[in-house]
Amino acid sequence: MVNKFFAILVFVGVPLVIVGALINWSDMLMFFLSCASIIGLSGYIGRATESLAIVSGPRVGGLLNATFGNAVELIISIFTLKAGMVGIVLASLTGSVLGNLLLVLGLSFFAGGIKFKRQRFSVHAARYNSGLLIFAVIVAFVIPEVFSITMSSQKTLSLSIGIAIVLIALYLAGLFFKLVTHRGIFASTDQPEVTTEVPEWTKKKSILILLLATVVVAFVSEQLVHTFEMLGTKFGWTELFIGVIIVAIVGNAAEHVSAITMAVKNKMDVSVEIAVGSTLQVAMFVAPVLVLVSLFMPKSMSLVFTLPELVAMITAALLVINLSNDGESNWFEGLTLFAAYLIMGIGFYLL
Repeated sequence: MVNKFFAILVFVGVPLVIVGALINWSDMLMFFLSCASIIGLSGYIGRATESLAIVSGPRVGGLLNATFGNAVELIISIFTLKAGMVGIVLASLTGSVLGNLLLVLGLSFFAGGIKFKRQRFSVHAARYNSGLLIFAVIVAFVIPEVFSITMSSQKTLSLSIGIAIVLIALYLAGLFFKLVTHRGIFASTDQPEVTTEVPEWTKKKSILILLLATVVVAFVSEQLVHTFEMLGTKFGWTELFIGVIIVAIVGNAAEHVSAITMAVKNKMDVSVEIAVGSTLQVAMFVAPVLVLVSLFMPKSMSLVFTLPELVAMITAALLVINLSNDGESNWFEGLTLFAAYLIMGIGFYLL
């Protein structure tokens, strides 16, 4: 049923977006069509990466899901940078961190906890993620904010470039650590029977669908970005709210669907890897790449967030670390994370 819904969104929505772009339909209609199409495409990305996860294992599968899921957000952000909307890009990065840690992980814990009283995932992976969350969110994002107080904008940009290079290098080193030199430590705790599961699509078909979906998302994302100014004018939404809530939810639709689906199937290693791994990828790879890409855009972007964004991300990181370090989850912990997301969402809406 869900797959049919995604198919309708793609095979009806995408052609309509193309027609709308050619004959200049209203921004409001194009916004809804673009969002629907991206969500549908994200569903296909999720199904393809789930098939690859069965073949490659939970760690690689979760990484692939996070990577292609974040590819959607990266593409949207690049077009947004091209339009000079740096505030929306920074806000979407904040929204991605909050959405993955509180909304996606929270709903995954909750949905899985309704079906299973207690679910387990790798405690070693949880502690590894906790260390990187503290580094990426609390160290790498706070430093530019603090130093920018006494720095010129040019020096702040130079600092952001340096931090971006360090973050990318450490992220790649972390992948090598987890997938090569110490992969045995991060062995899956998922039930043995999942290894007998048959993937929906073959490896070649999954990769082909991932590539095609990413290309189509690039086109649709460009149409979506053109509607942001209309949203702010018509609804009175700030760039901060559009980025934190709207762009983040649409851009991370693939993770939302896949992580919750995996949790309901009791594949918590994959679910946690998608949600938290995606957060780390956004903070340590996507954000730094956008800083470097912005150097070739009309307006450069520094890693300097507003105080509400910074406090919200730090709070989310600390809450997730506290709840996940034991390698177990239940529905109430999920509800707690979701409640935190709602509180922050209300705050950003009223800000």
